[in-house]
Amino acid sequence: MTRSTWLWLAIGLTTAALAATFIFAPTREVAILPTGPAPTPFAWKARLELLAGDGVSGLREGAAMQARFADPYGIAHAANGSVYVADAGDNNRIRRIALDGSVTTVAGSVEGFADGAGGAAAFNTPSGLAIDAVGNLYVADTGNHAIRKVSPQGIVTTIAGNGSAGFRDGPAAQAQFNGPIGVAVAKDGRVYVADTYNDRIRVIAPDGMVRTLAGGDRPGYLDGLGEQARFDTPTGLAIDAFGRLWVADTRNNAVRRVSPRGDVDTVLRGAPEDANPVVHRPLSLAIAHDGAVYVAENSRGTVLQYTRDGRWAVITGASQDQRLSRPAGLAIDGDGALYVADAASHRVHRILPISTEATTPPVLTVGPAADAPLPDTQGRWPLRPQDGWHEVVGTLGEVRGNYQHESRDHLHGGLDIRGDVGQEVLAIADGKVSSPTASWAMGQLGEGLELDGIGYIHMRVGRTAQGKPIDPERFHVLFDETGKPERMRVMRGTRFKAGDVLGTINGMAHVHLSVGAQGYERNAIALGFRGYADSYPPRIDRIELFDAAAQQPLLEKQDGRVLLSRSLPGVQIVVDAWDQVDRNLPRRRLGLHALGYQWLDAAGRPLPGYEAPRMNIAFDRMPADNDAVKIAYAPGSGITVHGSAITRFQYVVTNTVRDGVLATGQWDPSDFAAGDYILRITAKDYTGNAASAGRDLAVRVQ
Repeated sequence: MTRSTWLWLAIGLTTAALAATFIFAPTREVAILPTGPAPTPFAWKARLELLAGDGVSGLREGAAMQARFADPYGIAHAANGSVYVADAGDNNRIRRIALDGSVTTVAGSVEGFADGAGGAAAFNTPSGLAIDAVGNLYVADTGNHAIRKVSPQGIVTTIAGNGSAGFRDGPAAQAQFNGPIGVAVAKDGRVYVADTYNDRIRVIAPDGMVRTLAGGDRPGYLDGLGEQARFDTPTGLAIDAFGRLWVADTRNNAVRRVSPRGDVDTVLRGAPEDANPVVHRPLSLAIAHDGAVYVAENSRGTVLQYTRDGRWAVITGASQDQRLSRPAGLAIDGDGALYVADAASHRVHRILPISTEATTPPVLTVGPAADAPLPDTQGRWPLRPQDGWHEVVGTLGEVRGNYQHESRDHLHGGLDIRGDVGQEVLAIADGKVSSPTASWAMGQLGEGLELDGIGYIHMRVGRTAQGKPIDPERFHVLFDETGKPERMRVMRGTRFKAGDVLGTINGMAHVHLSVGAQGYERNAIALGFRGYADSYPPRIDRIELFDAAAQQPLLEKQDGRVLLSRSLPGVQIVVDAWDQVDRNLPRRRLGLHALGYQWLDAAGRPLPGYEAPRMNIAFDRMPADNDAVKIAYAPGSGITVHGSAITRFQYVVTNTVRDGVLATGQWDPSDFAAGDYILRITAKDYTGNAASAGRDLAVRVQ
């Protein structure tokens, strides 16, 4: 949708009434753009509109839907309608999306540090963007530890930072930053910087002097004045009409506010003990003319709205079909439309209000392209030998429990590869860290590192089995107030080569590999590990039919057939099945890739509507909703006895878990006439092997 297609109302309504009015067509959804500075409605219904990017990482100019970005991070909206994007990754460019949708490069070329015009300039992992009243862009050049300016003519200059990581206030040329990610510019020309890995907020005066506005000498959480306050990995910034600076304080799960003199207070924060905090890993901010604040968060891929009176609501991302993968940049235009750079999806979106009366669901394009090329691993394994076979002990979509005796807690999000405790974990592909918080859970069993879309989990990140640092240049240990190691930091923009040591296996005794953005994980088996093979067809142990509530199995039989009444309100089909792969231990049970069902007549002929199996379950992409595990699996699945080595996989094949879609379902016996039928199950592994034994259940409907 272009600006010319938006519907405008001009029938003598007041401005306030205009902002609250919706027009709709009877057969399609209509996006309504507020006209002018009317009050921002609370909890408005939003839709995502794809602005540019085909969902594949790369560099391609041209038409919006064919353009490619590598790591679109910061975003800014200009008065003339152009949208600017800081495109990091391997691109290291500032890109422009024109009103006609065409995408071009304004400045930047190779990764480096150079001022100059257009392609003669060089950036290293440009992140946050801001724009001033005359069209100058300000860039948080993370990998160069500098703040850069791009003129409307594409001339790049460095306004502060000497290219070396550190902390130093003073004249611009001598000042030092440490991986700045966020930037904002005030009307008086002051440039504010989220000095991310110094955990401080800095300000650059118009005369070039750099000073610290707030934040102390180590990460933490504390309100207060100036250096008494504490931040933890601040990223996004925005300035409100009162000159106050709003901060996405990422690791504190908080939105903070800083006055012009440096007073820090907390506006919104998720409690550390809350499993579902109000805000989780906020990355970017935008503020409307009347003070409505928008917050984009990383962990759940949502955009939140926060009002002056303390109300908050999810604007977009609550459902899978609107979930963003890493909304790193957020901007707002004078009409109230939001613009978001979805870094891990390689796309740029616009968020618009829609009519509540629309009758046709929107066609949405979110997340990475489903057919995007996988990382170039050349078949490497994350353990030595990288070109030799290792045992696979867990696959995508398997049922997993927790430590509170819940056997169906979550779906397994990757591939598990067995290894010895203390064994070195190696990168399987060249990569560049894109997340500001790329490592997590130091000292815990779930400790891990995300490197360019690949997650390596269950390891001591950057440490040997004895806890000694592996590479202090890339792995930065943070200590608590007692001097105890508290956290491992791996900065955005850090590069690794295939074969580099990333850490060592912890007590879980395996490496968990996840591939793809959170909520869009793909099956890691597709990476094509050298020596991996699966020639075993899945095994079906049992097919059961349950009542509609999935509480009681239907066990009555007649002439060897399960007896069903046509008066039953619905039936659930549950299949107990598992798989093996070549060279694994015989006891190792793995989950399946896809399952479905088909109804045949007594002679084995498919019934109308069942010419092909209904493949409701397919673990090709992970759903983001934790409840998915209880849709895919029946009670009794998982490791049901503490200490048992056997996992049961009982799939509810009348439910749907595939392509990120979740739905419960049933089969209705009243659809069939009285008679004899065959229920046939299709159960496949990722290689394409299908179960042939135990796949049929004889049924009699009466």
